[in-house]
Amino acid sequence: MPQEDPILYSFRRCPYAMRARLALTASEQKVEHREVVLRNKPQALLDASPKGTVPVLVLPDGPVLDESLDIMLWALNQNDPESWLPDAQKHESAMALIRQNDGPFKAALDRYKYPDRYAAASSEEAREQACRIIEGLDEKLSQHAWLLGESAGLADMAILPFVRQFAHVDRDWFYAQPWQATISWLDRFKASEIFKTIMKKHEAWTP
Repeated sequence: MPQEDPILYSFRRCPYAMRARLALTASEQKVEHREVVLRNKPQALLDASPKGTVPVLVLPDGPVLDESLDIMLWALNQNDPESWLPDAQKHESAMALIRQNDGPFKAALDRYKYPDRYAAASSEEAREQACRIIEGLDEKLSQHAWLLGESAGLADMAILPFVRQFAHVDRDWFYAQPWQATISWLDRFKASEIFKTIMKKHEAWTP
């Protein structure tokens, strides 16, 4: 029997997997959800993508997407009822914000959240580096409700799971910062129906 729906290998709390699930949900794309236990990765995941990270989307006709942004773009190019894809005027701005998130912000976040993994790194210095990036986001969010305008878009949904992870390292400290626009942006995201939908728990998949 041919595979009907794409297969998504995911892990609930991974921000990369979260943003893939956000786009798949927004695009109304049905998938076979396979929740992965990262310390015991199923062979089917490794067969699909030897690097063994999530998310991985196995399409019915054979191609495998194992980068979260590629999954987002694939899903939204199938169907984009919320108009998350940026228009030509905003495209480069959106991609620049995502590159900043996936590069320097993620590097600082990892060193802040997991200081024991980075012997030469200072958790406090890493937090300061992340703060400077958030201050730039906050400046944009002080001008409009979302990063590039008055409606949510690709950049917001690609970045919010990582800001959420940063905030949750020390919630009391984060919510005491003078980033009212960013805090409001994050809280609206966490209260949204789509966030609640993608964060539903799944049993670990076994073949």
